[in-house]
Amino acid sequence: MSKITVDNLSKQYKVHFKEPGFKGSIKSFFQRRVETVNAVHNLSFSIGKGEMVGFLGPNGAGKTTTLKVLSGLLYPTAGRVEVLGFTPHKRQEAYLRQMTLVMGNKNQLIWDLPASETFLVNKAIYDIPNTRYKQTLAEFNEMLNLEPLLKKQVRKLSLGERMKCELAAALLHRPQVLFLDEPTLGLDVTMQAAIREFITTYNKQYGATILLTSHYMADVTALTRRIIVIDKGQLLYDGDLQTLVEKMAPFKILSLSLREGKSADQLGAFGQIETLSGLKAKIRVPRGRATAVAADILTAVKVDDVLIEDPPVEDIIRQIFSGEDIQNGGAA
Repeated sequence: MSKITVDNLSKQYKVHFKEPGFKGSIKSFFQRRVETVNAVHNLSFSIGKGEMVGFLGPNGAGKTTTLKVLSGLLYPTAGRVEVLGFTPHKRQEAYLRQMTLVMGNKNQLIWDLPASETFLVNKAIYDIPNTRYKQTLAEFNEMLNLEPLLKKQVRKLSLGERMKCELAAALLHRPQVLFLDEPTLGLDVTMQAAIREFITTYNKQYGATILLTSHYMADVTALTRRIIVIDKGQLLYDGDLQTLVEKMAPFKILSLSLREGKSADQLGAFGQIETLSGLKAKIRVPRGRATAVAADILTAVKVDDVLIEDPPVEDIIRQIFSGEDIQNGGAA
């Protein structure tokens, strides 16, 4: 059974355009030029209970607008949206108690007070029983090591420490649906890994349904198997991430650590040279022959190490945004 259903969702905005300069300002004062912008257009998808799905697209694609409609912050122009059996924009209390929206660039913590004070505010807002509140906080403390942070003023926390507390505050009421908009924005690699581990543990422990948008492909590959890709408010792809990689890139990359230098001509006999610098080389080979080619190289060339890899997911997504045909595959 789907926990999130989006059926032909459209969201339009009326945007005022003004010509530059004083003359443009005067003209705009008497005759406003207004255009309709489609932030989201006929978008449809559904997500089942406990799924973690990546929601991808370039800046301005309509991702945040969609999340705001799903969380009830925006009213859809057209189409049907249902989450946990509720219509989000009706803002019913029973729905608000079961979902959360976390935006990496927005704060909910009270800036001049310790994070623990915001936790208590949320406890009151969601009417969380004291026993459950203590139990949940203890679980989050174990996952995120919150104890040293709770009594510090929020403004004195680092960005990573603050994000830990933001997540904990947003999840104290144990929501069943999470909308995560860039939850690791601006964090260092270590803190990104900690946040990803926490999200994974929460998903497994509470069976929560999670829709994640992020420009960090490490977040997407670590947390999700299924991705939804949109651009200009329209659906481009909805399916398995690995299947998309195989369609768009019917090749693999062999990363070689050589014992002695080789020329491009010598290595080019095995495949297309991607990079060659000193004793490091990368060769593109057909996906179905990657293992056989690696074996040939090990026989013919002195190497210390060979690694068979998929091309970076960032490159695959970039191909889609540049207009590559997903159905027919990407680069040969």
